[in-house]
Amino acid sequence: MKAAIITTYPPRECGIATFTENLIRAIPKQNERKEDTSIFVVAMTDKEGTYAYPDIVKYKIRDSHQKDYLKAADFINYSADICILQHEFGIFGGKSGVYILPLLNRLKVPLLVTFHTVLKEPTFSEKAILTEVGRQADKIVVMSKMAVNFLVDIYQIPRKKITIIEHGFPEFDYKNHEYYKKKFHLHGKISLMTFGLLSRGKGIETVIRALPPVVEKFPNLVYLIVGKTHPRVVKVSGEEYRHFLKRLVQKNKLEKHVVFIDSFLKEPDLCAYLSATDIYITPYTNEAQITSGTLSYAVGAGAAVVSTPYWHAAELLDKNRGVLFPFNDHEELSRVLLDLLENPVRMNTIRNRAYAYGQKITWPLQGKKYLKTSEQVLIRHRKPKQNVDKIIDPTLLPSLSLNHIKRMTDNTGILQHARYNIPDYRHGYCLDDNARALLVMNMVYERQNEPEAINLMSVYLSYINYMQNPDGTYRNFMGYNHEFLDKKSSEDAFGRTIWALGFLLAHSPNDSFFQIARHLFNLSFGRFQQLKSIRGIANTLMGISYFLARFPWDEGMVSVMTGLADKLVQAFEKESSDDWHWFEPVLTYDNGLLPASLFCVYEKTGLEKYLKVANESMKFLEEVTFKDDHIVLVGNEGWFPKGGKRARFTQQPVDAMAMVLMYEKAYLVSENKKEYLNKMFTSFMWFLGENDLHIPLFDYETKGCCDGLEKEGVNRNQGAESMLAYLLSHLVVLEAFEKEKTI
Repeated sequence: MKAAIITTYPPRECGIATFTENLIRAIPKQNERKEDTSIFVVAMTDKEGTYAYPDIVKYKIRDSHQKDYLKAADFINYSADICILQHEFGIFGGKSGVYILPLLNRLKVPLLVTFHTVLKEPTFSEKAILTEVGRQADKIVVMSKMAVNFLVDIYQIPRKKITIIEHGFPEFDYKNHEYYKKKFHLHGKISLMTFGLLSRGKGIETVIRALPPVVEKFPNLVYLIVGKTHPRVVKVSGEEYRHFLKRLVQKNKLEKHVVFIDSFLKEPDLCAYLSATDIYITPYTNEAQITSGTLSYAVGAGAAVVSTPYWHAAELLDKNRGVLFPFNDHEELSRVLLDLLENPVRMNTIRNRAYAYGQKITWPLQGKKYLKTSEQVLIRHRKPKQNVDKIIDPTLLPSLSLNHIKRMTDNTGILQHARYNIPDYRHGYCLDDNARALLVMNMVYERQNEPEAINLMSVYLSYINYMQNPDGTYRNFMGYNHEFLDKKSSEDAFGRTIWALGFLLAHSPNDSFFQIARHLFNLSFGRFQQLKSIRGIANTLMGISYFLARFPWDEGMVSVMTGLADKLVQAFEKESSDDWHWFEPVLTYDNGLLPASLFCVYEKTGLEKYLKVANESMKFLEEVTFKDDHIVLVGNEGWFPKGGKRARFTQQPVDAMAMVLMYEKAYLVSENKKEYLNKMFTSFMWFLGENDLHIPLFDYETKGCCDGLEKEGVNRNQGAESMLAYLLSHLVVLEAFEKEKTI
């Protein structure tokens, strides 16, 4: 068996590197079938190859270079029988380490994954990435029972895929405790120790504050704080935390009792220090740590371990293998230390229990378990994975930000226009944009549970409520001075409002929003059948489709839906000819929404006539829009009349959004799922620079979206319509990324 381990590796100084080095040493040279077992390392590096790696490192991945990951996958496929991934969010590139996903997707060999961190409350990206890694894995190793529960309950990973192999540690020389104390000049002293990369979350200040009453009774006590400051902390705030701890030592007059050893200890030195330790303390400040290597080492060394009840400690120190004290409670820690030191028999009992348990999880024993698990994976792996890249690459998406939408929103609603990224009050508000904003924020809340989205939804829903007329129609425009600027909106704006209200009925975050949406929707219902504008009809059909998702038994609404859809079919049949398959004699704006709405109708009714027109019009729009590897939207400087010349500029974000939505709806009702996902993602990438000018319209600095693609470049104004078109497209693509995993 040839195994490739993807990991960090010494001389990088971190826990994952040390873990992997020990794991490789621990795996026996021969497996049970007496065949050679060889291991090589694919090392993650944060430098341009400057580490002096040992010969076992056969390949290096620069964490911020995406192409390195793909090349590494090809190397592993050629060189190994199995890939073992040591997963930790901080060692891979991209947001939350997303760059590792393309590598895993290209693997043909079976995959065994060790999760060093499993978060209870992950961000969307963290959850999506860990779920996908878990899906790709043939087998998953975690180090605690709680990690298993998290993977099953939060990440929906099958329990049968997961096995527990606890964190290993070397075989300690338990009987020579006094020898090691003499080695470090601790003979005749009480030795306390904390080891690890220093950062605020370590809680070492709690120990220092706990020591004064302890050293008063035991003046021969020495507390060793061993470890460098965490490199990320140094980058942000230098040695501020270490200096804070030293000042705290001086303040409590503990200079003779606290020793800082500013070094990342090599394993033999660490083991020697632990063998000289009477009491080992892990005073972490919160529960969210699923694995602690230093805690495992301390238990293995037979130290009396005192710890806060973070997840790993609560599990490992159970059954009197250690003592727990509350987070940040230095007074209770003082009491615990005094109790142990005043009762040496109890302390020795705890040490013996810890050491006895530790003998079951030494590195040689854990190495055998890893080898056995790897052999099982090889036996059960039926066929190689297909070397197919995912269509949707989440690494290309900017992080989802509400910065610009909040900038454009005041207590009244979202403002229509902006000069560059600054709201332009002169143009006031409109119903179109507030309806779109309500829809987008509803989607944001549904996906991310973002509390700010609820606050913004309230603003936009209030605007819609205020603009509704008693007969169910709406006003559209309002000046910044709160004066109405019209009496009745366009049918387009009416339809967009119904779309947003329908979605809210289907996905309301609370009952009050649901009730107001139902009231507004019902009051407008009487206007549905009077609609004549094909885009007003299409937008309304989108809203009705969501209404029926919430109330599928409403046959009356189904009848209204088919009546409106028939108007679109009639328009298509009237205008279509051999070389023109469209609803109008000119292609203008929001074109993709027309087929999209008919896909929605087909999804609800199953009537083939709607699917037929949706497919024919979509194919025609594709022929007009797709060029090489990107889309070329119909420009609004003349549009594209039947028999005439199409305008190339100005291309607008709402039209790209309509294309994204069209392919999303086609994906939901068609068997050609990969084709439509591909075209949907291509349409979305128009925002990020895959367009005629190869210029992104999304502004990575302001988090807004430029208003259009013009001959000379982009229109740098970032109004509400453009920003909302981008955000809606982004959210649809994120949801499609999740669905892609099931194809």
